[in-house]
Amino acid sequence: MSAARRAALAAAGVLLLAGCTSFADTVTAQDAGPTTTAAPGQASEGGCPAERARPDPHRPVVSLDFRLEDDRVTVTGTETVVFTPDRRVGELVFRLVPNGVDSASEGNRLVVDDVRGKDVADGRYEEAAAADPGGLYVATLTGDLGAGDSTVVELRFTLTLGRRGFDRFGADEGVSWWASGAPLLAWEPGVGWARDPFVDSGGETATSPAMDTSVTVSAPEDLTVLMTGARAEPSAAKDGRRTWTSAEPVARDVGVAAGLFTTEQATTPDGVAVTVGVLPGGEMAAAQLVEWTTAAIAGIEAHVGPFPYRTLTVALLPDYGGGIEYPSMIFEASPSRFVLVHEVAHMWFYGMVGNSQFRDPWLDEAFATWAEAVVDEQSASGHRGALQMPGDVGGSMADFTDDATYFDVVYGKGGAALLAAREAAGPEAFDAAIRCYADANAWSIATPEDVAAALADLPGAIAVLTDARALGRVDLPR
Repeated sequence: MSAARRAALAAAGVLLLAGCTSFADTVTAQDAGPTTTAAPGQASEGGCPAERARPDPHRPVVSLDFRLEDDRVTVTGTETVVFTPDRRVGELVFRLVPNGVDSASEGNRLVVDDVRGKDVADGRYEEAAAADPGGLYVATLTGDLGAGDSTVVELRFTLTLGRRGFDRFGADEGVSWWASGAPLLAWEPGVGWARDPFVDSGGETATSPAMDTSVTVSAPEDLTVLMTGARAEPSAAKDGRRTWTSAEPVARDVGVAAGLFTTEQATTPDGVAVTVGVLPGGEMAAAQLVEWTTAAIAGIEAHVGPFPYRTLTVALLPDYGGGIEYPSMIFEASPSRFVLVHEVAHMWFYGMVGNSQFRDPWLDEAFATWAEAVVDEQSASGHRGALQMPGDVGGSMADFTDDATYFDVVYGKGGAALLAAREAAGPEAFDAAIRCYADANAWSIATPEDVAAALADLPGAIAVLTDARALGRVDLPR
């Protein structure tokens, strides 16, 4: 959330506790999650999977190679994707997140310089209500790719970072950061390509699967790089640069911050490796940020189960206000514990349990607000009154005409509806159902139908969410 949006929303009366726009004992370097007796989105006998679902073994494999140039606002890169669809396709579609109108107005821009692969015929842009050169990039194949067949596509790209405010991309004194900074594979397993239009608001509109991802970043040698995934020690400096690498077997997307960071590390009792980075003269000490982060992980785990990733990295940026989440990576742009808890909650809701952020934005933002509230009573009391706001919690991004309405309804009313549903069902029963929902839908893209299925035995909770029109689009259990 940019500082300008933050001010506008404050003026509109929106509670600014929400931040944006792992699981040490269940992930290994090769895979994530234990085998489950039920497929993602399905429950075993008794309504809950025996174990957390594993990611799709045929998920995309992505290699990202970034180079932050010496001007520190230009990133050049190469992305290699091994893609195996579960239905016949004749093209690959990538979302160019920096080209959204709101982001582009801040000076951000992503251009695909070249696309190649033995099955690639050509590439083209599609506008998708985004700025020049377009919001989607389509690699057309020479022939159809059958379900279960694989292809390899390589894209070369250039990303320009804006300077004027906080976004998923930016540069400031001593720091550059980017997330969704490469063409993002816009695939929804079982559905197909997500060609949803961009919107002129602070909300996300992307849909992407969990992917086996590796990242390489070349940066000027005075900078420390923080990023998604388990980070290796950097290379020795050569020609004024160092190279940093990481890997995350279930990343839907990645975030990178390169800056004059001082870092501090800690390990949670369950083995999650936490790394935080603060800039010179930053808003808080690294030791405080580590303490808040480990406490947030423990607080949320008590309600929804083990942390989804082996690692969590938090980069404290200048105080623009807010924060943005990426799998195992957080850009924290506010010295706020509430914002941090919200972003940590996104590791479960968006990172592990994915969703179409255009079609069903409440499935990550309302659930992250709910988790923030159950961890901290002060946050909960701030959200409860929002249940009476007008608007359908389950609306798509196309249903919200401005930022204030979107944040009011999706964050505020959505979080309040989940809190009220929890009270109606009983906290213990509701938390158990949500944990089952999270485990059953781990590493997939969930829908409101999956929420309804998880709450089928809690009619009080169903009634609350129906009244809030969070579940109004589905056939509800009786």
